[in-house]
Amino acid sequence: MESAPPVVVAIDGPSGTGKSSTSKAVAAQLALSYLDTGAQYRAITWWMVSNGIDLEDPSAIAAVAGKPEIVSGTDPANPTIAVDGVDVAGPIRTQEVTAKVSAVSAVPEVRTRITELQRSLAGSAERGIVVEGRDIGTTVLPDADLKVFLTASPEARAARRSGELKGSDVHSTREALLKRDAADSSRTASPLAKAADAVEVDTTELTLAQVIECVVTLVQEKRAGK
Repeated sequence: MESAPPVVVAIDGPSGTGKSSTSKAVAAQLALSYLDTGAQYRAITWWMVSNGIDLEDPSAIAAVAGKPEIVSGTDPANPTIAVDGVDVAGPIRTQEVTAKVSAVSAVPEVRTRITELQRSLAGSAERGIVVEGRDIGTTVLPDADLKVFLTASPEARAARRSGELKGSDVHSTREALLKRDAADSSRTASPLAKAADAVEVDTTELTLAQVIECVVTLVQEKRAGK
């Protein structure tokens, strides 16, 4: 049986739309690599916080953007992230990092550094890869075979995110998500945006299983037409 051609899938969208769960499941189901680009921005933010960099000063951030060594594992069953040889999968999810990642990721030198890393990983994925983020279809991989943009209502996103963050209040989670959207959509370098040729999938009324099935079908249709 002839093996399927490699396929590069870009999945973008704001927080709480189901990007990570969908991307991992699609990659696993189709035996593709998987890359969580948000984890890379969190990782560099964690390094900046740990090293006492002044995050109010973009030039201070830019000056050290090339210093940390960030290594992403691309197995969807066990995606890993390490900085300078240290496993940071847990530490990068703290509230402190979450609150500061938008400021760090808005610095052009940081985006250039991480984008190069992402393109390198995508280019070396032999069977293909599912890459999730906010600017994958527009900036990182504009020639991706398939671009998907996930959306959902702010209320649905807040309910999902507060379910993940045990004990958090839905209203404050919704406000935080909208603030993050505004920051990510208005930044000069690679803002959160839907690519003109992306397929938009509104996940508000869909179960995770339905979203996964929808994206898997889109990938299979794209492969059949290649």
